[in-house]
Amino acid sequence: MSLHTETAFEAFDQEWQEWHDSHERHRAHPHGFLAVTHLHWLSSDATRLEGAPGTWSAEDDVVRVVLEPGESLQQDGVELKTPVVLGPIEERGGINLVSGDTVIEVAKRGGEYIVRPRNPSNALLQEYQGTPAYTPNAAFAVAGTFVPFEAPRPTTVGAAVEGIQHVYEAPGEIRFKLAGEELALTAFNGHAPGSLSVLFTDQTSGKTTYAANRSLSVVPAADGSVQLDFNRAVNLPCAYTDLATCPLPPAENRLPVAIEAGEKIPYERQDQK
Repeated sequence: MSLHTETAFEAFDQEWQEWHDSHERHRAHPHGFLAVTHLHWLSSDATRLEGAPGTWSAEDDVVRVVLEPGESLQQDGVELKTPVVLGPIEERGGINLVSGDTVIEVAKRGGEYIVRPRNPSNALLQEYQGTPAYTPNAAFAVAGTFVPFEAPRPTTVGAAVEGIQHVYEAPGEIRFKLAGEELALTAFNGHAPGSLSVLFTDQTSGKTTYAANRSLSVVPAADGSVQLDFNRAVNLPCAYTDLATCPLPPAENRLPVAIEAGEKIPYERQDQK
């Protein structure tokens, strides 16, 4: 190995480690998904919810909360007056309310309203050990090409929670070669402008990596070229908690090769191999 090549590998490993450390810090945020204590599905019947103040209901695409004396909800630092009326909220959207040390996520998933309190004292967060991952391997950072569809395709996928489905807009697919095979992945629009999100499984899924899904974020260049660095494939919240509604990959994104890169099964799920 030449000195130049050795230096390049060291730089690759260092960049991955810095990215991984940053991602772990984000995941362990005091009000991140590891802090979720409950998952409540709202209906038209007014109900008190564990972990949140007030009596909650959802009807006609709005959420209504009636607070008792002494109970408090804030939004963006402003104290809300009872009854609190929230929404409509767009699909996969959400708002955060605050009650004491708890952040209360109010969101819409699968056309239904949910409430997820997030408290820093949650055991899952307090006992979080970090996530195991493969040693970075440059062989799993491959060049690809984003090929847009003639028109974006609405794509329905299942979810980690039974009974709901997610519909995503797929603007195109990413074509690439790995392990001697020509492969393609349907891509969804990502959170950041210009980015794409890819959900996939592969031949490691359910063995060394989480069975249901992993995710990879990519940003195509103007000419459609894209870098697929599977070393940065990450787990979704459902890999850690049953209180998540994560989407499953579309059927065509079940890769016939072993992606021995990226995040592995969390320690919290090791007994589910």
